[in-house]
Amino acid sequence: MLNYPDTPQDAQPDFGSQSAAEAILPRVARVAPLKAAKALGRAAALVIILPSLGSFYVRRIVLGADRALLGSSQALSLVPGVLGQYTRTAFFRCVLARCAPTVVVEFGTILSKVGARLDENVYVGPMCHLGLVHLERDVLVAAGVHIPSGPMTHGVGDLHTPIRDQPGVAQCVRIGAGSWIGSAAVVLADVGPNSVVGSGAVVTKPIPPAVIAAGVPAAVIRARE
Repeated sequence: MLNYPDTPQDAQPDFGSQSAAEAILPRVARVAPLKAAKALGRAAALVIILPSLGSFYVRRIVLGADRALLGSSQALSLVPGVLGQYTRTAFFRCVLARCAPTVVVEFGTILSKVGARLDENVYVGPMCHLGLVHLERDVLVAAGVHIPSGPMTHGVGDLHTPIRDQPGVAQCVRIGAGSWIGSAAVVLADVGPNSVVGSGAVVTKPIPPAVIAAGVPAAVIRARE
């Protein structure tokens, strides 16, 4: 027969430094006020950006969608702090191909293509430039990163025509889910999921999944363990 230790009827659970409420209440109940505050902030940001949104749609008729976006993102990039984060996300949710509500775009960052896609929990640091990109969920982009619309944004084949007058070919650059792009990197090709691109790297060829790459041009240093 098994012998169980005696347990006093009036024994109380030991919560240590936690209060009983903190230990017993489900975590979801404790984070609910934060979620409600964020939802309220998103709603307020949507109201704030209505004039910018109206201006964008008017200029889109005259200038085209991409040029209208460039001007709007330049203006909104100058809004500092949390207010800037919320207003930029609210605006991009209305005009980009996709922008999840959990996206954060920091001060000074400019987007230039309405076809860009920013998935859940994407973070874009300050002073970046994004062209035709698809940042998959949980991607981290550090400060000063440039991801233009592929390597051929200008034509260079005709020596008798200025480069500025030669048409380029826009190419969507995909950054795989969970990847981290280091500060001041230039990314011209796809990066596989869960990879790390070192600071100052120039990515000219696709980077495979789950590796660390660095250098100019970027090369795989090792696999992530």
